[in-house]
Amino acid sequence: MSDNQNLLAEQRRALILDEVRRRGGVRVNELTRKLNVSDMTVRRDLDALSRQGVVEKVHGGAVPVVEASTHEPGFEAKSALELTAKEDIARAAAAMAVPGSAIALSGGTTTYALAQQLLDVPDLTVVTNSVRVADVFHAAQRPGGTGGARPGAATVVLTGGVRTPSDSLVGPVADQAIASLHFDVLFLGVHGISVEAGLSTPNLAEAETNRRFVQSARRVVVVADHTKWGTVGLSSFASLEQVDTFVTDAGLSAAAREEIEEHLPGLVVTGAVAEDGF
Repeated sequence: MSDNQNLLAEQRRALILDEVRRRGGVRVNELTRKLNVSDMTVRRDLDALSRQGVVEKVHGGAVPVVEASTHEPGFEAKSALELTAKEDIARAAAAMAVPGSAIALSGGTTTYALAQQLLDVPDLTVVTNSVRVADVFHAAQRPGGTGGARPGAATVVLTGGVRTPSDSLVGPVADQAIASLHFDVLFLGVHGISVEAGLSTPNLAEAETNRRFVQSARRVVVVADHTKWGTVGLSSFASLEQVDTFVTDAGLSAAAREEIEEHLPGLVVTGAVAEDGF
């Protein structure tokens, strides 16, 4: 299967997932008409979404999987989801990083993708509580084993703390380190974002650490794919009014975009725009 075909399949599955979540369930014959594809294609898409754990197949269609507000997937599980969307989001967010500035990156698979894009931005000071993000920068500092950091390499500060399932460091040690610093921009990955709950996470300690990140940043940029919209975790740590820019992907519905624009000063939607009417 070609790259273009893979991309189309991923976009199609994002549309199906959005429809399932928005309506609370869909039937195969409805999806075949809306997407203009065969029953077999839709069933393969539902199989793929079921393996990812985001829908449950039922007779003739699918319904959303309702997760407990305390459920926290591990890094590897999350890294396999919405790959194209995360890459698009990462490229758009990286353009907001000014050379020579001090930035912070929270934990998460989208900020991990962003870290790889930021390697080309010179002279950054990067504070992160993500082991994975720190590893990206550290691996790039000594290419070829020359023994010296490459010119313009980022200065990376990794907070201490207790490791979460998503490989973030949280707790009092991380909180104290973050509270003593000041960032030009915070790039923040989230478990969930909604009008009612704001930004939320299933991990109480991570909520407090993220709260410190937000308080220490002059500008807050949330980087999250469209599946995070409407998701609510156990603990809220920031309101939408504390967010300056939300960078997401084209899987976000038109209704959600209108709602977000009523509450946020900046919305950046990346990638191909979905067809009207779905």
